[in-house]
Amino acid sequence: MITKITGKLLALRDDALTLGVGPMEHEVLIPEFTRRQLQLEIGHEISLHTIEYLEGNPMQGRMTPRMIGFLTEVEREFFELFCSVDGVGVKKALRAMVRPVKEVATAIEDQDDKFLSALPGIGPAMAERIIAKLRRKVPKFALMVARAEIGTEVESDVVSQTYEVLRGLGHGESDARRLVDAALSTKKKYKDVQSLLQAIYQQTQG
Repeated sequence: MITKITGKLLALRDDALTLGVGPMEHEVLIPEFTRRQLQLEIGHEISLHTIEYLEGNPMQGRMTPRMIGFLTEVEREFFELFCSVDGVGVKKALRAMVRPVKEVATAIEDQDDKFLSALPGIGPAMAERIIAKLRRKVPKFALMVARAEIGTEVESDVVSQTYEVLRGLGHGESDARRLVDAALSTKKKYKDVQSLLQAIYQQTQG
């Protein structure tokens, strides 16, 4: 199974891209939020974290291999989690993911069914199902994506553990995430939970 692919971005369409890798060209399916991030990268070398799956009807023996690409491992992991909800699947998830992972994860965590039901192909009933299954699993994605976006060198375990400590101290989920995000936005290096907590409380006192 191919989990990462690097090559020159040759073409970008609404739902897929063409990647040149040596003498070969690969078609890689992408969600809308990934396409937007790649609009200025045509002709440049990019790396994608990928998922492979077979599309078609196995009873008829018509199975076509497909590859889906994301710019970070966090986005790929979230997509797989999103697909695990009954009734979603790969095609619906690809169509639905028009907003960044952090926004979708935050909406699930905050039980914002209006935001989710507005995603293409989701609707109110599916939004409730997504919230019911994923709400307890998504806080780390909002934190991990924030870390990836700002490029700070902090281990994901430190971020997740700090979040859990703040929750244990009585902070709500959204408040704990906001505090961690604010500390990470300084782009400083935090080697352990204690140093990250100290930075958070210095900010709140400042």
